[in-house]
Amino acid sequence: MRLFLPAWLSIAAGTGLLLIGYQKFIAAPQPNLTEPLLYIVERNSAPPDRFALPPQADRLSEYSSSDIPHHLLDRLPHISVEKGENSEGNAGTIAMGSDVNQLDTNNNSDILEFDSASNFSEGLAAVRIKDRYYFIDRTGQIVLETDEALDGVAPFIEDRALIRTVDLYGFLDRQGNVLVDPQYASANPFSEGRAVVRTGRAYGYLNSDGTLVIDPQYTLATDFSEGMAAAKLTNLYGYIAPDGAWVIPPQFADAWSFSESLAVIKSGDQWGYINSQGRVAIAAEFDGAFSFSEGRGRVRRGSQWGFIDNQGQPVIPIKYDFASDFSEGLAAVLVGSQWGYVDSSGNLAIDPQFELASDFSEGLAAVRQNGKTGFIDRTGKIVIPPQFDNVGSFREGFAWVQIGQQWRYVDRTGAFLKRQ
Repeated sequence: MRLFLPAWLSIAAGTGLLLIGYQKFIAAPQPNLTEPLLYIVERNSAPPDRFALPPQADRLSEYSSSDIPHHLLDRLPHISVEKGENSEGNAGTIAMGSDVNQLDTNNNSDILEFDSASNFSEGLAAVRIKDRYYFIDRTGQIVLETDEALDGVAPFIEDRALIRTVDLYGFLDRQGNVLVDPQYASANPFSEGRAVVRTGRAYGYLNSDGTLVIDPQYTLATDFSEGMAAAKLTNLYGYIAPDGAWVIPPQFADAWSFSESLAVIKSGDQWGYINSQGRVAIAAEFDGAFSFSEGRGRVRRGSQWGFIDNQGQPVIPIKYDFASDFSEGLAAVLVGSQWGYVDSSGNLAIDPQFELASDFSEGLAAVRQNGKTGFIDRTGKIVIPPQFDNVGSFREGFAWVQIGQQWRYVDRTGAFLKRQ
């Protein structure tokens, strides 16, 4: 089960928004560029270093503590990660600093600046201006203003946005009405019409109108994906349907959500894959295995990384010092101390030359050179020169960028979002 940490500790979140349900990582020799998919704003917190160190450890089934997930995960060296599947834990912190009315030092007084900013999702982005949270549209106009009592707000997913008040979680609807009062110890965003919530130490699910449809009963639970969700009952994992009925009975030492009709499971000390009927599709023979993306599964043997196809056949040799999942036909790989990209056949598409490299999103990927971050296209050409301290992935035509304590949005040409 992929569990993600609320507190980023030494790793970076870098959006100025507080992350819900994402994993803890352990420091290791090589830095890692990450950007969680879901953020929620928290005031009065210092931004951690966005570029963190990936772990050497894999998921550990019994990690522990009420506020820290039970697993550790080999970390992908990329900005864009899959949605957090764990409902364990709450949120880690990030911050920003400036006022939306503050003038740009280069007299670009129309450039919008925020004290925090998230990726765009479903046409809106969550931002913070001083101690208040808002949603803006892609023209930069404020379309929703949240209650000043909220100390956390996340972007909309399936027309619902997570909110937080005093460490309790609920949901807003698209009109800004509180759909679910903050009452849960932790919560995930909606996925396939269900949202994982935690009451005490047990996990259950809400439906889209906020009704509890699967009573809290699981030790751990994931988001629904491809019609099923991995859930832990006592010490074993299985898969449930949206009504809570077991589709695949508990039998695995660990389990992840389905992706491309396959799910990672743990058998003994090794990792493999099952199909949607619960049958072993790829034998558990890897030291690390990760969800399929674009027909390729990222696997690890010892400290080396490579890729297999959905039949379990190696298609890219297990020889890289680190690797990310495929996105838009390319995967970032680490060769020595430099990052480059391979294509789905394993050919080197972009030579290793970057200090850090991210997943592609909307045709661009963030890379770091000389301590600053910019964006390249799929040929490796620099499209937006490295100049930012931290960046997000492009979503719906924009990416947030951090310059010192100020957050802005850039479009694919590198132009800043301005007042209309």
